[in-house]
Amino acid sequence: MTNTRFCLVRHGETDWNAERRLQGHTDIHLNTRGIAQAAQMAKALKSIDFQFDVLYTSDLERAKQTAKAIEALYSVSATSHSALKERHLGALQGLTISEAPALEPELWQAHLRRDIHEELRGGESILQFANRIKVALEEIQEKHAGKTILLVSHGGALDMMYRIASNQALDAERVVAVPNASLNWISHDGSNWKVDNWADTSHLNSLALDNLDL
Repeated sequence: MTNTRFCLVRHGETDWNAERRLQGHTDIHLNTRGIAQAAQMAKALKSIDFQFDVLYTSDLERAKQTAKAIEALYSVSATSHSALKERHLGALQGLTISEAPALEPELWQAHLRRDIHEELRGGESILQFANRIKVALEEIQEKHAGKTILLVSHGGALDMMYRIASNQALDAERVVAVPNASLNWISHDGSNWKVDNWADTSHLNSLALDNLDL
């Protein structure tokens, strides 16, 4: 069997993460803590002599900035992949989790219910998002079969990859955390996906924020 390994990294912290504000496709930069987290993550990978064949990143700035910490230590260049970006959260983007229930009560309730067809007025439905991530993940796996892939993305995207690898239903309540700058491992044996390890933050100097996106 051909085993393809993925190390999935969530981007470092942003000010919007700290404010509990929904980001989606909004292109927010890392804050000072997020830059430090990215450096700690990259240093941890280097310290265990982690070797990989290719580095991918979402095309949003917070992911690209996180990938830059890896690029600097490993002297490699990341491949930017637009399909690895976060879910577009439509009218909820830019709202905090306190503002959203008051300003967009119906959309917020649909979001909480994980209505897989709800596009959140101008955004992506969970079903559309899942299909985008699945196609991207399978494309990368097939292109680099038998290799080790390091991939920097987002909390919602990584949760979707967990669902794909564990066969978790799209409308099921989220069961795993996806902290900032965490290391998450999945693999593909040529036939099936498997979750190998999840939400490792042992390399960070302080607690990391969990993903907001449900």
